[in-house]
Amino acid sequence: MAAALVARLRPRAVILGCAGERLTADERDFLRQADPAGFILFARNCVDPAQVTALVADLRAAVDRPNAPVLIDQEGGRVARLRPPHWRAAPPAGAFWALADRDPEAAAEAAFLNARLLADELHPLGITVNCLPVLDLPQDDADPIIGDRAAGRTPAMAARLGRAVCDGLLAGGVLPVVKHVPGHGRALVDSHRALPVVDAPSADLEAWDLAPFRDLADMPLAMTAHVVYRAWDPARPATTSRDVIDLIIRGHLGFDGLLLSDDLSMKALDGDLKDRTAACLSAGCDIALHCNGDRAEMDAVVAGAGRLSDAALMRLDRALARLAPPRELDRDAALARLSALLEA
Repeated sequence: MAAALVARLRPRAVILGCAGERLTADERDFLRQADPAGFILFARNCVDPAQVTALVADLRAAVDRPNAPVLIDQEGGRVARLRPPHWRAAPPAGAFWALADRDPEAAAEAAFLNARLLADELHPLGITVNCLPVLDLPQDDADPIIGDRAAGRTPAMAARLGRAVCDGLLAGGVLPVVKHVPGHGRALVDSHRALPVVDAPSADLEAWDLAPFRDLADMPLAMTAHVVYRAWDPARPATTSRDVIDLIIRGHLGFDGLLLSDDLSMKALDGDLKDRTAACLSAGCDIALHCNGDRAEMDAVVAGAGRLSDAALMRLDRALARLAPPRELDRDAALARLSALLEA
């Protein structure tokens, strides 16, 4: 009895997806045994509001934790798991750049309103975490995977607009995730496809790439980058590097929130899924993230993960404590004001 109670109070250090629009009986049994800390949804899981709401409830029921975090990447633009006709086509972060050049105050207001509207779309579904903002600073010669997803083009712009996004999500009862720490903007290849290696000296990385993450180090969650930074660890990407996590993310940046890995199924990482999971948790990630819902892969991820550490459990509880009922929103007025700001 005592062991079962401990397991229920201390879930496994993984966040998992599921294969489709509804849980199968096999998935439900698997999730009950695996007991992941939370879940993540993708477009394959999202058809309409009633279906998503039911799926979210079923996921939480499978682990018997009503507050289990449910994540989504609802950035707007290219990266949106919820799409018309049931959900708004939100603009990408790049839509706020030009406005910031003309009027930084208006851009911050617009970024806040857009994020507040995103939260207004997620919260009724039971989704409590949005993997946003993207604080990576895109370089002209970099792979376009970041591009207009980035909160800003300079450290100051990214920090200001990124904080506006975080404030908007939190005001709507949804937790933000700053990503991809310590910065994906210089990567010459897409980490979904290959391992990026950044050769920039530490001083340049500290002055430019790290700056927005340092300014938002008080946020409740962050996601690592599958990127090698030769200046800090020439052998391992940040996700599996104890040096980068301890010295840079926890040390230099002072981030003490819940640290998630990026998706472990991405091709930037080598080794099997069990080894990848163990490596990222051993390096200092609090939770390993696996997204594609493939059962065989999830078996391997679960095999590589133990229960949340004391520190990870504390950080998760602290993050969940920042969830609050959404503040009142006049949605029509917010949409009209956002449109006016972007069209000015």
